[in-house]
Amino acid sequence: MTVFAAVAGGGTSGHVVPALAIIDALVEREHDRSHILYVGALRGVETTLVPPTGTPHVFFDVVGLRRSLTAWRHNFRFVPKLLRARRRAIEMFRADRPRVVVSVGGYASLPAVLAARSLKIPIVVVSYDRRPGRSSRITSRFASVVATAFPETDLRRAVHTGAPVRAEIRRLDRRTARDEARRRLDLPLDRFVVVVVGGSLGSGALNDAVEALVRQCRDDSDLAVFQVAGDRFVEVVQERMRQILTSDARIVLRVVGYHSQMEDLYAAADVVVGRGGAGTIAEIATVGVPSILVPWSGAADDHQTENVRWLTDAGAAVSLSDDSVVDRLPSVINDLRADPRRLAEMGHAAYGLGDANRRAAVADLVITTAEGRSPG
Repeated sequence: MTVFAAVAGGGTSGHVVPALAIIDALVEREHDRSHILYVGALRGVETTLVPPTGTPHVFFDVVGLRRSLTAWRHNFRFVPKLLRARRRAIEMFRADRPRVVVSVGGYASLPAVLAARSLKIPIVVVSYDRRPGRSSRITSRFASVVATAFPETDLRRAVHTGAPVRAEIRRLDRRTARDEARRRLDLPLDRFVVVVVGGSLGSGALNDAVEALVRQCRDDSDLAVFQVAGDRFVEVVQERMRQILTSDARIVLRVVGYHSQMEDLYAAADVVVGRGGAGTIAEIATVGVPSILVPWSGAADDHQTENVRWLTDAGAAVSLSDDSVVDRLPSVINDLRADPRRLAEMGHAAYGLGDANRRAAVADLVITTAEGRSPG
């Protein structure tokens, strides 16, 4: 197999989805999908997300480090597994030498990055967060160039490309897609729609906040809520909501565990409530949707707060803390409903930040690096 690019990383959807977005953008630029290799982890979500795309792939038996004193047995396996995976990656890259290796982060990226360094293959590191994490800082030392989602960074050899975002999101026109998206989601066309997404695992804090909102607004005939509760929470949430929403309730509520068609959620929403992960921030800016964001207080180095601040500083979002979201979410939503002009301004401000994302500029940087050219 002739390999143009190897895209490495994974473990969680926060890494896998951007990787697939980069691959799709390379395909849009007329690079054959069969010449792009995905390198991931044997126990990551990539094992279910990547094969249906038809992208050639390999999954290494690697593990990540856990930040816990009780995880020493797990962490003890980190180095031996990494070294075995690195050797295998070197063998693969010698046989089918890629012109560039792209690291999207996570422990699954390390074997490919270390192999590329040994073989002197150019490396592009993709950094999503406004405050780069440990993985980005380590792998950036080996990089020919670092593609950053945010314009300001202290990483060396950084080029601001925006974030990798899926084509369905990049191409979304919320105005023209709104009604069909609401029909697909079984939402009314004439109500104010709040979409709540707590990330791929769901969020207990956001679920509690939605419960408070529904309790307070159960008789509101102009409000609809679509809640992505997370598969681990969905049954409990649905049971709680059944107890609140007796037959005389007038609010419309839809609760699901997971929803893969994010473009429909963004098109249907008047406002999105979510966390502050890099993927969420990137997609909100790409489509230009008003948002209420709750940075996860347990995020490493509080990086989600920095991500959210990029939107709030531009007037594109409202930020609430984990501690305040249950008490404040209903009033913030009602304030925004009462101020359509502010909502429109928030959406416009968000859209203004997403130009590089919509252009998929990160793919152009990958191609430039593979061709041995300096970024212009």
